[in-house]
Amino acid sequence: MITTNPFDDDKLREECGIFGIWGAETASAMVALGLHALQHRGQEAAGIVSWDGRAFHTHRAMGHVAGNFDRDDVIRGLPGNVACGHVRYSTTGETALRNVQPLFAELSSGGFAVAHNGNISNAMKLRRELVRRGSIFQSTSDTETIIHLVATSTYRTLLDRFIDALKRVEGAYSLICMTPEGMIACRDPLGIRPLVMGRIGDAYIFASETVALDVVGATFLRQVEPGEIVVVSEQGIKSHRPFAPVSPRPCIFEHVYFSRPDSIVDGSSVYGVRKRIGAQLAIENPVEADLVVPVPDSGVPAAIGYAQQSGIPFELGIIRSHYVGRTFIQPGDQVRHLGVKLKHNANRELIAGKRIVLIDDSIVRGTTSVKILQMLRDAGASEVHLRIASPPTRHSCFYGVDTPERAKLLAAQMTVSEMATYIGADSLAFVSVDGLYRALGEDLREEGQPQYCDACFTGDYPTHLTDQDEVAPADQLSLLAERVVA
Repeated sequence: MITTNPFDDDKLREECGIFGIWGAETASAMVALGLHALQHRGQEAAGIVSWDGRAFHTHRAMGHVAGNFDRDDVIRGLPGNVACGHVRYSTTGETALRNVQPLFAELSSGGFAVAHNGNISNAMKLRRELVRRGSIFQSTSDTETIIHLVATSTYRTLLDRFIDALKRVEGAYSLICMTPEGMIACRDPLGIRPLVMGRIGDAYIFASETVALDVVGATFLRQVEPGEIVVVSEQGIKSHRPFAPVSPRPCIFEHVYFSRPDSIVDGSSVYGVRKRIGAQLAIENPVEADLVVPVPDSGVPAAIGYAQQSGIPFELGIIRSHYVGRTFIQPGDQVRHLGVKLKHNANRELIAGKRIVLIDDSIVRGTTSVKILQMLRDAGASEVHLRIASPPTRHSCFYGVDTPERAKLLAAQMTVSEMATYIGADSLAFVSVDGLYRALGEDLREEGQPQYCDACFTGDYPTHLTDQDEVAPADQLSLLAERVVA
C-alpha cells in the first residue's frame, strides 16, 4: 500500500480533493483520472461512488488512487454514468476505512453520497445534538454530520432539506453530492475551499482544481461561486443561491502551497502567483548571494521569481527523490533522523563555497528546515539565507487543513531572529502579508474586510469556531490544574 510520505511531517497537509461527473459513459474511470490529478491534496485514502440509474456502487480504500483504482475489476464494479470521488487527508476523524469518503447513506428519499473538502467548525456540537435525538453515527468524520442533518430535516424536498442542513453548519465546505435525482455541487458562503465546473461533451464535471479538468480533457466553464448550489439532473443544470450574500474569503494558502502550480485558482495562474510572490520577497528582503536555490518542489516557482527580480542566478542546488513512501521502509528513530536525505540531497559540487538564498514556501514546525540548512552547510555552503514565500504561520487552521496545534508552530513560539538561530540560517525573512496580497493583484490587505482567509498568518478567522471555543476553556482549566499540582 502506498500512502503519504512518512518524512514529510513538516508541511501543512492539503485538506482533501473532490471530483464528480454527471452524464459520462465511463464515469468512474474519469473520476479515477481526476482523483489522480488531485492526489497531492490527500494521500491517506481514496474512494469512488457511482450510480447506474438503479443502484449505487462504492469502493473505498486506504492509500493512493494508483494501486486501488487502476484495476479493471474495480472500475467494472463501479458502473453508471454518474460518479464522484474523494482523496483524503484526515483533518477531522481518525485515519480509518470508516472515514474514507465519499460517505454514503440510505435516506427516506433514496441513496445519498457526499464528498467533502473542508471542515465543519461546529460539527462536535451538532453531533451531540443529533445523538441525543437518536442519530447513530458510523464514522468519526465531521462530514457525516451533514448526512444526519439532511436525514432529520423536516422540509419536503431533498434540495430544501439539503439547504436546511447547510444553514446549520459553520466553517468551510466544498461538496459534491449524489442522489437518485441528480448531482449537487456547492461551496460555503465565504468560498473558503475551491470548487470549479467543467464540461466534456454532454457531461458536467466538478473538481477541486482546474488541473483535474485538464487531465480528463474537459473544458473549464467557471468556478462554483461562494454560497452557490449547482444541481445537475435529467432536467438540465440549475443554480441556487439560498444564502445571504457576504464578501468571499477564499483560502489564500491555495496560492502559496496547496494547489498544483498548473491550476487556475480564483482566475489566477497558481504558477504565476508564486513567481510574483518570489519577486515580492526579493523586493522586500534582498541579500547579496551567489545562487538562488529552491527547496523542491514547492519552492521552485517562488525561487524563479526571486532570481528574476534579484538578478541572482537560479540553480537546482537540492535534488529531490520522488520515490520515498511507506513501502520503502518503516523508519525507526535513527532512520527517521536521516529521512530528509532520502527525500532531498544537496548538489555538493554546485553548493560548495557559495552564498545561497534558499527559498521555501512556508515554515511549520521548522524541523525540516533545520535538516536542510545543515545539509547545505555539510555540502560546503559559505552562507545560507532562508527566504519564505509566505508570512509566518502563527495560527492553526480549522477549515480543513491539518495544521499542528499552535504550540507546535515555530513562528508562534519564536521571533524571526530566534527562528533564524534555531534553524541555523545566516538570515531569515518572510514575505509580508501585504506583499502576499500584492502578488495576488491586490493593492493591500483590507483590514476591516480581508479579501482572503489568511487566518493561519493573521489569526483573523472569518467564521465562528464553535467547537474550538467550547474546548478552549476546558483546556485552560486543565493547564491551570497542572500548574497548581506542580
